[in-house]
Amino acid sequence: MSVQLKTGQLKNFVGVILLACFATACATHTVKSTTYTAIIQDSQSVPEDLLLDVGVAVFDPGIDEIKRGEEETTNHEIRIAESRYAPYLLAETLQRSGNWGIVRLMPNNESPMDVYINGTILQSNGEAMIMRITVTDSTGREWYTKEYDEVISQFSYEPSERQQSDPFQVIYNNIANDLLAFRQQNISDREIVEIRTVAELLFAQRFSAEVFDAYITEDRRGHLEIVSLPADTDPVLERVRDIRERDFMYIDTVQDYYATYVRQMRLPYDSWREQSYHETVELRELRDSARRRFIAGTAVVLGGLVTAANAGNYTTQTGGIIGVGAGAYLIKSGFDKQAEAKIHMEALEELGQSLENEVAPRVIDLADRTITLTGTVEEQYAQWREILADIYAAEVGEL
Repeated sequence: MSVQLKTGQLKNFVGVILLACFATACATHTVKSTTYTAIIQDSQSVPEDLLLDVGVAVFDPGIDEIKRGEEETTNHEIRIAESRYAPYLLAETLQRSGNWGIVRLMPNNESPMDVYINGTILQSNGEAMIMRITVTDSTGREWYTKEYDEVISQFSYEPSERQQSDPFQVIYNNIANDLLAFRQQNISDREIVEIRTVAELLFAQRFSAEVFDAYITEDRRGHLEIVSLPADTDPVLERVRDIRERDFMYIDTVQDYYATYVRQMRLPYDSWREQSYHETVELRELRDSARRRFIAGTAVVLGGLVTAANAGNYTTQTGGIIGVGAGAYLIKSGFDKQAEAKIHMEALEELGQSLENEVAPRVIDLADRTITLTGTVEEQYAQWREILADIYAAEVGEL
């Protein structure tokens, strides 16, 4: 059984299509940031022993959370490079704020810190960046989880602007300001002392659990609490503090690696982001143009069918048929635009394939031997932790 639309129904349908086309044409703008948020510094002078040390983890590149429709425009290699680049800029921003103790980009979570920041990159295409940040402290208390996003304009890639700061520096400033606000509003001096003490005891546990397990316990919420404290003159605690100081010194050398990595990456990465910005904007415009052409083409085809169906003479019928042909051309034009968009998506994939992360072997001279660490920075740090355990065991055995 064939289904036929009446003339009035067909005209109404064409009207709806044209209205949709108009709405689509009006919904192609993206709101872009024009304001700059500066870093807020604590107005009070905080004693050094109340400054919390912050560890920033290497970010999750967010490859498993890429949204449908963005998979073709997301380069996995770039994301992995960004997962080291972005946390370094965040750590640098927090250190520059002067609101914290030592801020380090950490190879992994093996070295307890007072405050820990984990991040996931949810979007990064040169025009927009979204990242999810989770902040916890050494007791296991989660401070907050929040998504930060920013959409920038071409102005952010002007040479004068790029020399001053990262195009998405506002995101890092906002994170720094939120972190300070949370500490000021929610963390007392007593809690700061507890957080710092728990971090030290957790470090000690990893080297001598049988000695330090008894000092902290876990409450019903899964948060750590201090039960008792070793004496400040405890020789085992003094050894642990010495080992921890060596660990911090090694992590400081790791910062040099990350700084070199970011410095080497900055020029090609900024070039990639600027190109990606233009590709992303053009890709969106092409998709919108193709969508409008499809809608307009469908409306013209249907309009031609209405004209031809109601034609009383040859001339009018011919006009209707021409309308159908014009609509078909617009639809084909939409297909052509989609093909052009695909070329741009492929161009995005080709950008930045050569960003690699190679780490030279690191040679460390100890009192009794020389060791060589190999592999990635994370693998080298794991080897270093094993060496620290050996040093601790040897030194405690001498007591």
